[in-house]
Amino acid sequence: MSTSLYPLASLAQVEKTPSREDGIPEELELDLRAFGCKLIYEAGVLLRQKQVAVATAQILFQRFWYVTSMKQFGIGDIGMGALYLASKLEECPVRMRDLINVYDLLLQRTAHRVKYPPEASAGPEFKYVPMSYVGSTFYDLKDALVVAEMQILKRLGFNVHVVLPYGSLVNYLRLLGLTEREDVSSKAWGYLNDARVSLLQTPVYALYAVPTIVSAAILLATRQLGIALPSSPEACWWELFDADWEDVWSVAGYTMRLYRERSPDDQARLLRLVSKKGIRSWLEENAPTTSKS
Repeated sequence: MSTSLYPLASLAQVEKTPSREDGIPEELELDLRAFGCKLIYEAGVLLRQKQVAVATAQILFQRFWYVTSMKQFGIGDIGMGALYLASKLEECPVRMRDLINVYDLLLQRTAHRVKYPPEASAGPEFKYVPMSYVGSTFYDLKDALVVAEMQILKRLGFNVHVVLPYGSLVNYLRLLGLTEREDVSSKAWGYLNDARVSLLQTPVYALYAVPTIVSAAILLATRQLGIALPSSPEACWWELFDADWEDVWSVAGYTMRLYRERSPDDQARLLRLVSKKGIRSWLEENAPTTSKS
């Protein structure tokens, strides 16, 4: 990681992440990153946690996978640890028991969706079964939470400073004269922070500076609403914010990727790979066969 105001992944980390070195395809890794961030968001909603803590957790979660492979840690465990750590960093801590209960519910629901896919209407309705505090499940999740928080701090070198984009978005819209357009503000904010599809579900916060990310959100919002902004070679609006067009376009591409249709098989595969055990089983099943000469 670089030693700038906030850490960004190096070129070597981007070209070959630890997960890809272990045989996980790039597309699958990106899908798992997005799904892990969705779990963090859902947990934050259920805990009524502040949005700044949820966003910080998602950014730490994304950074972690540039220094560690998904073969070593499950996305569910690291997501839980990231939210626990971020809640401390933003001075709105959550009780460990509450966080464990919420993630137990989310993991149970994930397991139910694997067993009874949504397209199979014959399956029973999901019902949460609370865990027993004298059983092994609670203590297994508690140990996983403590280990995940420790590993995030250790592998990120305790460099957990995060810069969020919300203040920059307001300033950029004011500079572009778009603050009176509530639809622009709403859509740009949604691209930064939406529950279903947002830039927080992509690795861009570990790859690009905040001005580039905010510029991409404004680009997507204005393009969708048909609003023209100065883009001639003599006056490019994104240059006001020290953003490069290729980087802005790349960030926008990460967001558009989240809208693509996924087959039921791809969705089921994703749900089965939330744990480290699931990843390792998948790697064993899909390991390349070497022919002996």
